[in-house]
Amino acid sequence: MAIGTPKFSPVLLHLLTLILLTTPPLSCSFPIPTTSFHALFSLSDSLLTRVANLRASRGDISGSLRARSIAQKIEKHSHGFSFYGVMWSLGWDYMKNYAWRDIGITSSEMFGAVSDMSELIRGLSELTRMESEAERVAWVRRNYGSVLTVSTSLFNRLLRVFSRSGPLKDAVEMIQAEIVDGGLLKDCLELGSSDLKGVIQILKELALQYSSTTGKTEL
Repeated sequence: MAIGTPKFSPVLLHLLTLILLTTPPLSCSFPIPTTSFHALFSLSDSLLTRVANLRASRGDISGSLRARSIAQKIEKHSHGFSFYGVMWSLGWDYMKNYAWRDIGITSSEMFGAVSDMSELIRGLSELTRMESEAERVAWVRRNYGSVLTVSTSLFNRLLRVFSRSGPLKDAVEMIQAEIVDGGLLKDCLELGSSDLKGVIQILKELALQYSSTTGKTEL
């Protein structure tokens, strides 16, 4: 019988992906909690769809299309094999670029990012308690500058953590550009939705897990 290149069935490949994503390699692992990513994708899709509708309502067609395009990509990859393909890509990027490197500075930056996210969550908690449109508008007018400063600090820290070419860095850079150049943060604040708070809360939980993992590695 001829010996050729082994072919993996879709089921076997799917199983292998799950094993690689959930099995920690030694002490440097960063197991990816898929339930957290499902929630993150769902909230992000909802938030960006609302941003797209908001921009369309005020005539910002290009901005609306940009936000809707991101939302559609998130929705497309939020379930089935496509979702696990994203998880594979993120997991492989982490293993290749970050799992085995010196993590002293990385851990410090991630703890700083967690602090920034905590500050943003406190501000968003205050905003979501506003009952009227006028109150939300006044709050955004007063606090947008400080929220933008904290957000800029957060993304600068994340780019120092995820500094190597790959999907993790690409994702951070894409959102950073949309916040700085596209006005995404201001639109999210104008909506006064709890979705943004939920997104940041999940990201904070993931960052805490990352910090805990790297902290154990340093011991």
